[in-house]
Amino acid sequence: MPLSHAQDDRGVAGPSAPDPRPAFGGRMPTAPGDLRIETHGIAPVPEDRRYGGPGRLFTVWFAPNLTMTGVFTGTVGIALGLDFATALVAVVLGTLLGAVPTAYLGTWGSRTGVGQLPLARLAFGRGVVLPGALQWLSSIAWDALIGLFGGDALAHLFGWPFWLGVLVMMAAQGALGVLGYEAIHRLQTVMTFALAAAFAVLSVKLLDGVHPTASGTVHGANRAGAFVLTCTIALSLALSWAPYASDFSRYLPAATSRPRMFWCTLLGISSSFVAVQTLGLWGASVLTDQTARGVDTLLGGGALGAFGLLAVALAALCSNAMNDYSGSLALQTTGIRLPRPVAAALAAALGFPLVLWMHAADTAARFQNVLLLVGYWIPGFVAIVAVDWVVRAKARNGAPIDLAAEGTLDRPWWPALTAFVAAFTAAVPFMSTGLYVGPAAEALHGADLAYGVAFLVALSVYTPLRLRHRA
Repeated sequence: MPLSHAQDDRGVAGPSAPDPRPAFGGRMPTAPGDLRIETHGIAPVPEDRRYGGPGRLFTVWFAPNLTMTGVFTGTVGIALGLDFATALVAVVLGTLLGAVPTAYLGTWGSRTGVGQLPLARLAFGRGVVLPGALQWLSSIAWDALIGLFGGDALAHLFGWPFWLGVLVMMAAQGALGVLGYEAIHRLQTVMTFALAAAFAVLSVKLLDGVHPTASGTVHGANRAGAFVLTCTIALSLALSWAPYASDFSRYLPAATSRPRMFWCTLLGISSSFVAVQTLGLWGASVLTDQTARGVDTLLGGGALGAFGLLAVALAALCSNAMNDYSGSLALQTTGIRLPRPVAAALAAALGFPLVLWMHAADTAARFQNVLLLVGYWIPGFVAIVAVDWVVRAKARNGAPIDLAAEGTLDRPWWPALTAFVAAFTAAVPFMSTGLYVGPAAEALHGADLAYGVAFLVALSVYTPLRLRHRA
């Protein structure tokens, strides 16, 4: 049955009635190419307003990952002392481990017409404020991680001071976040081909005269620790999209093939992330902290160098527009009644000072710290919402999900929040960053197992609690 625009106090669909919080509804795109501003927020998208096919999920998840953030992440494996082949195995493994949950969660959008954080209300109830706030803050952090390279590329391309390049980058991505769902999908379709060509050119130049690291500098247990940390960093990139997953499938019709949605998302995320991180691994000797300068030098300057810098800036624009869009939905999920376009612009504005902070000192250390720290909460979140989803599906005995009915079920909020906090707490000793190395990570020679620990603890704590309240 079509989902109502209305929502109850828990944020899930309620009976048809005027929405007391109009900021959560609003104008929706009507068809592919409708680039007018989407003011629609976290309210469910009715079935009669859905459109598009699963193929658009490949491009929307491919283009935003062709950024220098991914390239720079690839260089980390070499910086930790691994050889090229070993670091590549770690990158592929970590990327796939992170992409699978994201692809699975993305199939929920067409079934519900609802974004990922709003859907988390089913599991968390009023406690969704905590993951909602973390997701909003994470979207701002990702603005900084990616805007750092995009702003640097613009500054280098046009001879601007760094702060001006970042300011222009943030303004452009904020504008796209304001336009919303269809504008982002359409941009990613175009940029999939343009950025793939640009990074192919960069790859060819890398293969010409730049050689990968054939032997590592770490051995034994230290090598194993560096492998796990490299794998975890790659995993964190792919898994960081999990709280966004259904945001970009919520306008797809309910009848859309879920296997095709899953594979299009998985291939989009994994192929793009592996490609750019491999590029970073190969060119680690020339791609230093000053990535824009490194790209320009690598391409020989001139028109080709300018083309490469423009590609870096456009890639950052593609990715950060999605951060601002999902950040706006997360902020509304916490109960703040800002119109979605205003919330998207706010996320872009707050990312600006964080970029300047990252650029002001040891960029490599601050980059790695922020990259890991913004994602430690996600594995627990994924475990909790997945368990809740499966339990609800079994209770429905194969019937289509009805958010109006699900929203009337009175379930406690504390099991999800308890498991969420327990997962993060258990993960702390296993964290390995420049800011903090837990005792377990130190004993494991720097190996960061925090993501896996958080997922397993959330699963083991939440599952029995959720089964106790399955009615």
